[in-house]
Amino acid sequence: MKKVGVLAQQGAFAEHMGMLGRLGVESVAVSLPKELEGLDGLIIPGGESTSIGKLMRDYDLVEPVRRLAEQGFPIMGTCAGMILLAKRVSGLNLEPLGVMDINVRRNAFGRQVDSFETDLEIPAIGSPSFHAVFIRAPYIEAAGDGVHILARLPNDIGVAAKQGNMVALAFHPELTNDLRLHDYFCGIVCGERYVGRK
Repeated sequence: MKKVGVLAQQGAFAEHMGMLGRLGVESVAVSLPKELEGLDGLIIPGGESTSIGKLMRDYDLVEPVRRLAEQGFPIMGTCAGMILLAKRVSGLNLEPLGVMDINVRRNAFGRQVDSFETDLEIPAIGSPSFHAVFIRAPYIEAAGDGVHILARLPNDIGVAAKQGNMVALAFHPELTNDLRLHDYFCGIVCGERYVGRK
């Protein structure tokens, strides 16, 4: 059985672990470098990007996660996780991991009161549309040639992307009942479409 770690220092890690459990995938809470051993994938959850980034640095997780990403290890980042995966971030007083060739704007839609929900067309996971929850969300300002934009808002702003085995989402799939994006990531982890959904 494949094993997926969820960075568990701050943010919505328990919700991600719950989604993985519903898919029949073993999950592990990751707070220390040694807990990366034996994993087949990693999720960096939403939360407060500066806090997560500082905790990753304080617990010596930045370089191990960066090395894994550079080696093609599957990683999914949601909201704050997208920010930390990006090479360039507007409005972040912290060096991101810099492993995805995207420019991201932090808190792009405004403050907490400007959070919103909307339906997104995401061809990679099929129909129907995905009901996405945006909370103090970022968005993609620019993407390199090796990046595939998975979803855009009606104004053409990118809010989901894939590069190699990495997936970055500006929203919170773990706060919905829709398992398809976690299933999509598990497919990357397994090297094929995951069919263990419960």
